[in-house]
Amino acid sequence: MKSLYYIAIEGPIGVGKTSLSKLIAEKLGARLVLEEFEENPFLSEFYKDPERYAFQTQLFFLLQRYRQQHELRQVDMFQNLVIADYMFIKDRLFASLNLNEKEIELYDTVANLLEKNIIKPDLVIYLQGSTSSIMNKIIERGRSIEKDITSDYIDALSQVYTEYFFRYQETPLVIINTDNIDFVKNENDFNEIINFIRKPVVGTKYFNPSSNL
Repeated sequence: MKSLYYIAIEGPIGVGKTSLSKLIAEKLGARLVLEEFEENPFLSEFYKDPERYAFQTQLFFLLQRYRQQHELRQVDMFQNLVIADYMFIKDRLFASLNLNEKEIELYDTVANLLEKNIIKPDLVIYLQGSTSSIMNKIIERGRSIEKDITSDYIDALSQVYTEYFFRYQETPLVIINTDNIDFVKNENDFNEIINFIRKPVVGTKYFNPSSNL
């Protein structure tokens, strides 16, 4: 009998994955697993020179995320709900966007070995947002490591996510449009999301709320 219920939250950079993960984990008393992007020593260089630093950046993230996902098997009997602000497949999506053909071949060799031991989420929440709203959030939070991110890169990344989740059938999926809500500053917006995901989800469900602000 499975004792772990695992929710993964995905979406482009800046759409609000980590913020929503923290809020849900606090609300529901869940174990929180966050992507440790600050530990990647190649990330800032990647945003400045993607072609040169893409492979190092992706390989570091792949191995780092594998370590985190492997730790999910160590179930805490008092916290059998886990919220993560990424899916393991995220790395493949970024790799497909950032790596050249030869780099992809080598990356796939490593990724195929690691993916065999990954636990699939019980529910995936995909956060969508327009490029303009995402760029505004990136600018607002003011991370120095993200200062070189461009609208073109966010456009391309959002397209990769859209194509992936259009075909996604592996687990129940909730797609949330974040353009007209602020679940960080508006408690009503957050509670709407909580009430929506608490209902049983079969297949894909869409949530397109409007903010009460």
